[in-house]
Amino acid sequence: MSCAVFCIGTELTRGELTNSNASWLSTRLTELGFEVTEHVVVDDDAGRIKDSFLRLMRTHAIVVATGGLGPTSDDLTTVTIADALGKPIVRDQDSFESIRQRFEKIGRTMSESNAKQADFPEGATILANPVGTAPGFSVEVFDARGFFMPGVPREMKRMFESEVVPRIRTLAPNVHHQVRLRTFGLPESTVGDKLRGLEEANPGVIIGYRAHFPEIEVKVLARGDTHGTARELCDKVAAEVRVRLSDVLFGEGEESYASVLSRQLRGKGLTLAIAESCTGGLVGSLLTKEPGASEFLLLDAVTYANSAKTRVLGVSEDILRGHGAVSAEVAAAMAEGARRVSGADLAVSITGVAGPSGGSEDKPVGTVLFGIASKHGTRTVERQFGTIFERWQIQTLAAYAAMSLVRDEAREL
Repeated sequence: MSCAVFCIGTELTRGELTNSNASWLSTRLTELGFEVTEHVVVDDDAGRIKDSFLRLMRTHAIVVATGGLGPTSDDLTTVTIADALGKPIVRDQDSFESIRQRFEKIGRTMSESNAKQADFPEGATILANPVGTAPGFSVEVFDARGFFMPGVPREMKRMFESEVVPRIRTLAPNVHHQVRLRTFGLPESTVGDKLRGLEEANPGVIIGYRAHFPEIEVKVLARGDTHGTARELCDKVAAEVRVRLSDVLFGEGEESYASVLSRQLRGKGLTLAIAESCTGGLVGSLLTKEPGASEFLLLDAVTYANSAKTRVLGVSEDILRGHGAVSAEVAAAMAEGARRVSGADLAVSITGVAGPSGGSEDKPVGTVLFGIASKHGTRTVERQFGTIFERWQIQTLAAYAAMSLVRDEAREL
């Protein structure tokens, strides 16, 4: 069954916001068994919204739309869809009261601009918004169903799961199955080379790739006569992908590297200390976004200056003078110092040249040294990420590499 994702907002067409809604909705619709064949993005222009809506509803069974349901003058979706349907705008009293009560709870009075969010095309089905002020709505025309949701990702996702999925789940052909595998450490072309031949050897399977720096996601999609046969085929091919990418595969679905590492450390009862220089606290930031980080993370010391490396971590001034801050010797001393002052089971350190300046012939931009210390001793790793990356990219690559080192070390503890 053909679906389209329709996103409305000038901030999207101007590039002021990344259209993450389209990616998320396409993934969920595919998981439900639908085939997403088109993405459309238009600005806040009534004529373009109307024309796109009518075309999409003529050519797709389901249209899922986001944006333009807010209280401001550029939020035109509701009135434009009503005009396209030839329907008047009517106020839904239940929605009006729900919005009023939401403002009352935070000590504010609902304005007339917010009240308009309770207005819908006559005959529309209201979609409740439990986490925001803008309800959504659905309409039917040309034997197609259109669902309109807020553009705020948190509100959209909640509404899609609670209001849209129950209304469309039974419409999906449900004759395919998809597994999403996440990797770090190889470029997309190399990942593709490692998986060459799998599609040809398994008719009905499509392998897709999504580069989301610094990760490469591999999507294994299988079609069959039934969902059961599709799942069996998908699982078989996904198992082979796991074998071929075993060195770089870290998670599946929505799992982040930090969530996988956090689960590993908590599961083994291990504690961690981090000493960061060029990454400026990025590793700790990624890990503390995950719930339960307090169970394993004892220390994240951002020792950017050499004086901090000495005072906080006990790195010898002689080592700093003799080898420089970006060196294996300093990386080792940083990791050992972090483990010593925190009492953690293992510690990782990062020191490097993130650029764009500061490099030398011996230590060009992109040079990063890591230290990993545990009861097994201390070892260091040097990575050359190259000069093609921007500063934030080198920092991100270094943060992922540090988490990878911790993950490998934790396996041995």
